[in-house]
Amino acid sequence: MKNDRRPAGHVVAIASGGLDSTTLAYWLKADGAAQLTLLGVDYGQRHSVELSYLEATAKTLDATYIRLDLSGAAALLAGSALTDARVPVPPGHYTDVSMRATVVANRNPLLLDLAVAHAVSTGADAVAFGAHAGDHTIYPDCRPVFVEAYRRMITVANEGFIAAGFQVLAPFIAMTKAEIVRLGTLLDVPFANTWSCYQGGRRHCGRCGTCTERKEAFALAKVFDPTGYETDGG
Repeated sequence: MKNDRRPAGHVVAIASGGLDSTTLAYWLKADGAAQLTLLGVDYGQRHSVELSYLEATAKTLDATYIRLDLSGAAALLAGSALTDARVPVPPGHYTDVSMRATVVANRNPLLLDLAVAHAVSTGADAVAFGAHAGDHTIYPDCRPVFVEAYRRMITVANEGFIAAGFQVLAPFIAMTKAEIVRLGTLLDVPFANTWSCYQGGRRHCGRCGTCTERKEAFALAKVFDPTGYETDGG
């Protein structure tokens, strides 16, 4: 997106430890962010193991890591396979129907609001998140129209306090996951040290929709997938 050129200052990124947000963190660092804060939020997701991967990424990049414990929020976010134990994680390749089970209501606005609050209070220049084109169909808060509306909203909500030229960065919003893998390869992202699986076990299950999407992205990118999956039998 043409507006996704941030000043070389302090960027607060909402991140999970997943493939997309880890690549985002490496991209921000390579693109010259003078200061990078990675905000990880435990909102009661069954795969909170992802946050340990995010912490390791922050150490590698010499970024500030903030982990917020909002695990009690899961009680407000019922109905999603990510936050509600009664809803199974759909297996296999995502369809529009099965992908709906993984929607966490209002998640990106919620997490971005936390990032913006921290950014405004510390004088940061931008917030960032890793939404990509594959999310657009089902996730309303991953679409370009959301990003533009959110930019306008926070400018009004923080008038007089927000840094001049403050940006909401979504640099991958027009990219496929395979393209993100290719970019991550150029940035030397250690993909083995990222977590995608929604089951939240000790290894990637290799069966859920997110694992299937991850496998497919590496295959389409023609990049070796270093992930250990339970379905590998190893």
